[in-house]
Amino acid sequence: MVPRKSGRIIMVSSIMGLLGRANIPGYSTAKAGLHGMVRSMAVELAPHGITVNALAPGYFPTDATAVLHADEKFNGWIAARAPMARWGDPPELAGPAVFLASDASSYMTGQVLVVDGGLTAAL
Repeated sequence: MVPRKSGRIIMVSSIMGLLGRANIPGYSTAKAGLHGMVRSMAVELAPHGITVNALAPGYFPTDATAVLHADEKFNGWIAARAPMARWGDPPELAGPAVFLASDASSYMTGQVLVVDGGLTAAL
């Protein structure tokens, strides 16, 4: 990318890099560190025409979240907390990823784009 003076780096993080939740301090710490790395790399690579951003999904059903997704109590908590009152559908990450990969985000670097149904916006 540096020799071409062009590129897009898109990392996948999590809202847990912005919030805390009991019993997963290592995960939250790793994601918060990733956010710092995105900012540092963005500053370092911007002069080379390379943008560095991250997606921070909220709760999406994946192999890693299968136990949580199957837990009725946890699903009730998500429905009560998130304004959209549901988990995300994995294809809903495609649009934000395409945006970050496209020229539409050419003046955007060092950012963490949250895709969480409003969960981090709600009290």
